[in-house]
Amino acid sequence: MPDYIYLLENRLSPAQKKAIQLVRDAAREAGMTVFLAGGAVRDLTTGSSVRDLDLTVQGNATKLKKSLEKHGAKLWGEYEPTRTLFFWFPGSVRVEVSSARREEYPKPGKPVYHWAPILEDLRRRDFTANAMAISLNEGSYGLLLDPLNGMADIEARHLRLVSSYGFIEDPSRLLRAARLKTRLGWELDERTQIRYEDAKGENMIEAMPAHLKGYELEEIGHEEDGLRALKALESEGWMKHIFPAWTVAKADVHALDHLREFYYQLLMQGVHPDISAAQMELLTGKMQPKDIAALKKTFIRPGFVEQWNHLEAEAKEFTKVFTGKEAATPSATWKLLTSYQPEAILWLAHTGKGAAIQNKFKNFFTVWPEARQKVPVALMQEMRITPEIERYEELLRELFFQLIDGKLQTDEEMRAFLEPYSPPAPPPPVTIRRSRKKAAEPKIKTAKLAEEDEDEEGLPNVDDLDLDAEDLDEEAEEEDDDEVPVKPAAKTKVAPAAAPKKEAEKKPAAIAKAVPAAKLAPVAKHAPEPKLAKKEAAKPVVKAAPAKHAAPAKHAAPVKHAAPAKKAAPQPAHAKPAKKAAPPAKKHAAKPAPKPAAKKASNHAAKPAPKKTAHKTVKPAKKHAKKH
Repeated sequence: MPDYIYLLENRLSPAQKKAIQLVRDAAREAGMTVFLAGGAVRDLTTGSSVRDLDLTVQGNATKLKKSLEKHGAKLWGEYEPTRTLFFWFPGSVRVEVSSARREEYPKPGKPVYHWAPILEDLRRRDFTANAMAISLNEGSYGLLLDPLNGMADIEARHLRLVSSYGFIEDPSRLLRAARLKTRLGWELDERTQIRYEDAKGENMIEAMPAHLKGYELEEIGHEEDGLRALKALESEGWMKHIFPAWTVAKADVHALDHLREFYYQLLMQGVHPDISAAQMELLTGKMQPKDIAALKKTFIRPGFVEQWNHLEAEAKEFTKVFTGKEAATPSATWKLLTSYQPEAILWLAHTGKGAAIQNKFKNFFTVWPEARQKVPVALMQEMRITPEIERYEELLRELFFQLIDGKLQTDEEMRAFLEPYSPPAPPPPVTIRRSRKKAAEPKIKTAKLAEEDEDEEGLPNVDDLDLDAEDLDEEAEEEDDDEVPVKPAAKTKVAPAAAPKKEAEKKPAAIAKAVPAAKLAPVAKHAPEPKLAKKEAAKPVVKAAPAKHAAPAKHAAPVKHAAPAKKAAPQPAHAKPAKKAAPPAKKHAAKPAPKPAAKKASNHAAKPAPKKTAHKTVKPAKKHAKKH
């Protein structure tokens, strides 16, 4: 179904789709189901141009006549025995609406009709490629009906009879076979070819009824290349049976070639005339008037005969408009050619004389279409004029008219013309940005932050330790000796801290234990430059005697707003080793404080002994520790 819905939507002209919709609406109001059948389905499938529409309804098709005429359809003819209506819809669309039926043939060429469903109607047709239908009803729109496998014959490009007695029951199928072979370039399948020759040899053409003769004669004019169809029928010998006065010799061959040239040029510019009446005028150009009149009487569509008869008069009426004030400018001429009755335009293009008429048609076919290439697409994109905006097609049309009239010559003129159609610029995109944080104040190192700075081995980050080169050298010397008994710095009384006291108390003793000299030695490479080292060495170093040997007391920063530390008690000679004192140091160690606070606390501490004396007092402690 999707494939045929696509074909219905894209392979038919807008006028043909509108005609189908009108018939669908009329059939639904009458309670009938309607199908697109016959040659239209075949042409849709093969990609050929669809010249007419064959619509079949399950019911009495004649009941749709008034409803369709009320919506603009013109009744061209009617055949009551088959309940068939022939319409001419606006846009040059020929439509045949008939009732689904079944046919019986007691005698060749004399059918008896019985009203039946659509499937039986398909089985009574001529060839399998024409025995297909597409549903146009709600709920089954686009459904293909192919009871005789006509699609396989389309793929094989064969014409195969639906019934073995097809040529005998309806001899008009002999003429139809010759026309379709010529138009489509197909061949009759083997059995059909044999039956064709048998019917031809038995002269079954004589049993052809009169209304079918007129129908087949009119179909020659409705062919896209009527001259070729006329030649095929004459070469098969059928013309001498249906209308001997009409031969290829009676046709104006040169004029037909000229007419088809204008016909194709009009199609390229979006004008879709029905070539039938103009072609029929030239196919019978050399016939006697009485023979032409007799030929017209055989036609089954009186409306087509009327169109043929009024072709010359309509062309003269159009000439007055075409050369008057209504077509004074190129744009007015273009509008007139694309809105007037296309059959009259085609005939005037073929028969019109005079430089004014021929020059306008020449400009319409070749010169003015080149102005489409001058449409400023880049400028339109710059001005945000895209196909998505409203009235875009109308703008392109008006821009084209301005160009062919020569009113837009420069870019400034084009910009000024397009400015009213330019939509406003879109607002800038809204971006939500996070506000930048204020510059961070100096952080107070707490035990929690120090733990986050530890590396993967659980050691503190060396860069965060407040050590200078001199201190590192002294600590390296001390670490060379084995264990140095150091009294835990926890006995140093410090004022209570403000908030996270318990976690902070654990840190200094842990640092004293966890940082060996091997880990801190590389930091000496980053010692300050010589000049800076001399300046730092010149400054008096104020240190507490116990803090020299206890890394936690030296490097731990007291808590902010802490009270001045009292003078540390002298270290007893029999101090316990640092290893055994480590656990209580972790529990009761003082919370580290910022570096500035450390300097402030050191000012209130007791002045330490000179450097040499400090080393002398420590060495006995080492020996005593070794003895114990």
